Amino acid sequence: MFDFPGPRLFGLPPGADFPRLLVVGLLARMRGCPPETLARVELYVNTRRMQRRLTALFMEGPARLLPRIRLVTDLAGDPAFADLPAPVPPLRRRLELAQLVGALLKARPDLGPGTAVYDLADSLAALMDEMQGEGVPPEVLHGLDVSGLSEHWARSREFIALAEQVMAGDARDAEGRRREVVTRLAARWQEAPPDHPVLVAGSTGSRGATGLFMQAVARLPQGAVVLPGFDFDQPAAIWAGLDDALAAEDHPQYRFRALMRALDLPPEAVRRWSDAPAPCPARNRLVSLSLRPAPVTDQWRDEGQHLEDLRAATSDMTLIEAPSPRVEALAIALRLRKAAEEGRAAALITPDRTLARQVTAAMDRWGVEPDDSAGLPLPLAAPGRLLRHIAALFGQALTAEALLTLLKHPLVATGGARGDHLRWTRDLELFLRKGGPAFPDRAALDRWAAAHADGRAGWATWLADTLEPCATVGVRSLKDHLIHHIALAEALAAGAEGTPGALWDGPAGEQARATCGTLTAEAGHGGEMAPADYAGLFTAVLRREEVRNPVQAHPGVMIWGTLEARVQGAGLLILGGLNEGVWPETPPPDPWLNRQMRKEAGLLLPERRIGLAAHDFQQAVGAKEVVLTRAIRDSEAETVPSRWLNRLQNLLGGLHGQGGPERLADMRSRGARWVALAQALDVPDAPATPASRPSPCPPVAARPRTLPVTGVERLIRDPYAVYARYILNLRPLEPLARAADARLRGTLLHDVLEKFVREGTSSRDRLLEIAAGVLEQQTPWPAARRLWLARLARVADWFLDREAARKTEGAVLALERVGAVTVDGFTLTAKADRIDRLHDGRLAIYDYKTGTPPTLKAMDAFDKQLLLEACIAELGGFGDIPPASVAKVAYIGLGSSPKEVENPLADGLTGKTWVDFRKLVASYQSRAQGYTARNNLQKRNMATDYDGLSRHGEWDESDRAQAQEVGE
Repeated sequence: MFDFPGPRLFGLPPGADFPRLLVVGLLARMRGCPPETLARVELYVNTRRMQRRLTALFMEGPARLLPRIRLVTDLAGDPAFADLPAPVPPLRRRLELAQLVGALLKARPDLGPGTAVYDLADSLAALMDEMQGEGVPPEVLHGLDVSGLSEHWARSREFIALAEQVMAGDARDAEGRRREVVTRLAARWQEAPPDHPVLVAGSTGSRGATGLFMQAVARLPQGAVVLPGFDFDQPAAIWAGLDDALAAEDHPQYRFRALMRALDLPPEAVRRWSDAPAPCPARNRLVSLSLRPAPVTDQWRDEGQHLEDLRAATSDMTLIEAPSPRVEALAIALRLRKAAEEGRAAALITPDRTLARQVTAAMDRWGVEPDDSAGLPLPLAAPGRLLRHIAALFGQALTAEALLTLLKHPLVATGGARGDHLRWTRDLELFLRKGGPAFPDRAALDRWAAAHADGRAGWATWLADTLEPCATVGVRSLKDHLIHHIALAEALAAGAEGTPGALWDGPAGEQARATCGTLTAEAGHGGEMAPADYAGLFTAVLRREEVRNPVQAHPGVMIWGTLEARVQGAGLLILGGLNEGVWPETPPPDPWLNRQMRKEAGLLLPERRIGLAAHDFQQAVGAKEVVLTRAIRDSEAETVPSRWLNRLQNLLGGLHGQGGPERLADMRSRGARWVALAQALDVPDAPATPASRPSPCPPVAARPRTLPVTGVERLIRDPYAVYARYILNLRPLEPLARAADARLRGTLLHDVLEKFVREGTSSRDRLLEIAAGVLEQQTPWPAARRLWLARLARVADWFLDREAARKTEGAVLALERVGAVTVDGFTLTAKADRIDRLHDGRLAIYDYKTGTPPTLKAMDAFDKQLLLEACIAELGGFGDIPPASVAKVAYIGLGSSPKEVENPLADGLTGKTWVDFRKLVASYQSRAQGYTARNNLQKRNMATDYDGLSRHGEWDESDRAQAQEVGE
């Protein structure tokens, strides 16, 4: 098969359809051989997707025997190495490490927080896997000199010692066992090499065991390695400069240089596997020059002038620079759609899963479903979401938000009467949003169900029985957590009737069941854990799995990750997400070893990932037609172009003699067209007419005949809110994610002060004791209880001093007294916080405020609450309190800066207030008087509950209100 001695390295240029040309080259070498010769060829590849593609390509031609196409990872299953212990399952290794890390952190809390146990265990497991794959024994790390480094690196040794402890046993991880298999196989081949061709194709040899296998195959009498995306245009001097890993590992061709060095081969010894030319040789030369190592980029100036045909290199390249990720996704979707209309195969290549999902969503508007190679992460699939929601309930009080999240999940109650379940869920949500408890319990559910006689009582009992035990879950074994977790998930999926639901149905359900089964099988190694730790572990296990749902995807529109793109080919390739931090992705921080320590130990450097990503970029950008895309801004700030795209632009921008700036401008111009089309997608056919500032005029009969004193200020400041609340009967629903807000604090403060003043005591301790009791009873948030109690304690002395002064002026007459007065057919209601009888027989009315109390100027103009309460008192509207003159009204502010704002009620002030009130009421008894939106707000930037209804934003306060009769 080969006419020259080994070691043998072959390559295919960037941009080539690697699997297709691999088949073409192999068949060319088999020409004239007996049919069975091809069947004796062993061909090793590194992904199952490439294995399937090669098989399909071989079957495209006439009937023939096929070579034995195997995965490199299948070597570990060779029966010849059955004497080696089976590898330790990765999950078991992580659980064992988590136990050791947890014990260490418990004994040494200064080393890290307890919440980091599983993250640290995962990181240590990855380090162990890498050490075994690269053949680095634990004692190498133990011997590293850290005397000149910070204390952090010395402390990391205590964790690495745990890895040494685990690695001391005979059982290896999968990567370590694979390296042992390759080492034995290479030794056996040296004594008895196979008598048939053996090929390794498509791998860069970035992992230690794979690199050793490639070296062993290349040295066989009939062995060869075929490299993807080999840069035949790179000069020998540049190849020689790639020997220093610290300086060159981020170069796309570095791994090939390391392989050549191991085989003692010069770059010119790498031969072309196929005579087929690269799709665009001129572009390959341009990209090769642009990716030169940083120390020699001055060669751009010297060698750039020899790039003769930049037009040929760039004529089929488009550069899309979108203003946002959304526009980038739309532009990509439009380009894919055009390719589909033309009957061309097109693919988006991106490591950015968010961008991939955005493109899929954008193409849904045309009914096109791309063939996405990545699938859906299991935590985002329906069974994964439900299982995660349930795990988060353990050890926590059930919140309204968590309850509704569960009940609305599409897999809950799929075994029974889901229609009733959804109807009752809707009613329960309204109950919770209309003043229901923030933490619904059995009593709250029973109270809600008792108000209806439609069978929901049994459903509420099932719900309480199912979820009530979650709050009491404490520290227990991983196995017990799993048993309870799975049983609860199945019970929720079944519903109140108990018929098995659809939790485990379909590909996602089957994958979720298998994942739970794997975790259950290894649960004995997990030890005991708190509920929060279990939830974190479970989510981390789910995150490692993906689901491929069978969909009828478009045959010519694909979305590939960078790994999948290595074994595919398409007429049009779109390289998406070309920003720093996306492509290439920022290397994750290594908590154990810095770059120099890794180099000394013989481990992989962080730049390895960047080098592999650079090779993927070089391979993809060499395709026949290429579109490069990026977003100029993300959701937070301006982005930085990918370093490779930046280099390409800088190189073209500097080649003035060859027309580089013009070619770059052409690329951008072609991209700008797609950006403009994307932005035009959301432009309406005709401009929408903005709404005018509303001032609805309903019939007089429909207008409210009763208002509370607090509603009068609303009528003055924002009449539209009165219209929406009292005429349309629209009231804002409370959020499900309830919080300890200012309104609740105000309500609680009123309760505290009512009880304290009613007792008549002046003890500071008693005030705080009452406050603690009210907070404990009515505030389910411990942090808010402590904060609010501390705030009251800060102002308690001021309040008691002022309370003593009030007692010298009079005595408490009424607390939380409800009153009302009817005039001209209109009823004004009020609830006075406190009314005192002064020694001279007059009244004083007080109102407690937790925020900043209104000023006297605000009282005069807008805040009429206390003035109107004074009017009601003088008219005898507070029940058994006879009419009396009101001497003063006052706001008692108990905020961070306590103060009392007193209005001494000058002669005639209450009379004037009452006359103004009657005029205001009378004005709204006219059909012509409209309820103007945001008529006189305190601040223009204030948001109100009804801004959406009035379509505020389409108009502003400078617009004239448009009165419009509404209703009959």
